[in-house]
Amino acid sequence: MSLPDKTANGCADHLVEIWRGPIIESQHSGHLIAVDGNGETICSLGAPETVTYLRSSGKPFQALPVVASGAADRFGFTEKEVAISCGSHNGEPIHVETVRSILRKIGLDETALKCGVHEPYSVEVARELIRKQEPPIAVQNNCSGKHAAMLALAKHLGAPTETYDELSNPVQQMVARTVSDFSGVAVEDITIGIDGCGVPVFGISVHAMAVMYARLISPPANAAPEVRDACKRIVKAMIDFPEMIGGTKDRLDTELIRIGAGRLISKIGAEGVYTVGVLPSSDWPHGLGFALKVEDGDDRRARPPAVIDALRQLGVLSSNDLESLSAYSPTVITNRRGERVGEVKAAFTLKIDR
Repeated sequence: MSLPDKTANGCADHLVEIWRGPIIESQHSGHLIAVDGNGETICSLGAPETVTYLRSSGKPFQALPVVASGAADRFGFTEKEVAISCGSHNGEPIHVETVRSILRKIGLDETALKCGVHEPYSVEVARELIRKQEPPIAVQNNCSGKHAAMLALAKHLGAPTETYDELSNPVQQMVARTVSDFSGVAVEDITIGIDGCGVPVFGISVHAMAVMYARLISPPANAAPEVRDACKRIVKAMIDFPEMIGGTKDRLDTELIRIGAGRLISKIGAEGVYTVGVLPSSDWPHGLGFALKVEDGDDRRARPPAVIDALRQLGVLSSNDLESLSAYSPTVITNRRGERVGEVKAAFTLKIDR
């Protein structure tokens, strides 16, 4: 794959319009691309060679070495525990207990987590903490599953658990090589930053992100057997336990996986990033990898309509699926009296190359 263009800007296409009454009040632009399992571009908008950080869309690939190396089997990870390793969870009790189970299996406690602390994504859990006047804890961090899995890999490799979050640690070196292998971008050409949870985050093109998801759901024939098996296990875990990827409710990636019913996996990334892997089907025999970046980083009002409508146009979502996702797209705008006064909706037409 050619090197990403780190200077690309100003080439975004309109993705979403915000209508209030009869006029467009504002809009969001960005980049998106879908590729098939052979890496061929199916459709694109904007400048998909634009480089941005993978953010939490990288979690399945950060978990992949844990499975491929044998660490997950050594410590007896359940499928649910593999799933939460890939998730950005709500911090609900089911998530906390699953992460704690991983830590027990590897002989560490919550003090080993270096993901930091934030208010749980679950509104109910956050309110309960306020009611009890208790602070949030690290295991409620949306990234705690990923961090627990990284600690498992460190123990399996005999690497220092105290520095598992540092790029020089063998854990992060394995993750970087995995991102490189799946994206087709050489390790030295990947831009490295620090994610919100403290571990390295990888800057690659939106195009390369789509390629990664295409290869995850349909790994190349020349991939090592343990890598191909790890891909299958991670995809299956995400499909079987979608609530571990986001939460029990009000999470788009969880809802898309549920509605997909074995047809797809999806994963949010911060700052307007979203990725989807569509499993091989009659319409797409080699599967699809999809990636989107909202240019202004909007995560809430722009991203859901853009993702859902792109998948509709690609034939991945049916009319029944769209009805089930009506809470996410189009997004209804109400006034302070609760009256509908506008909507947020997708504003693009894909030219799809079949």
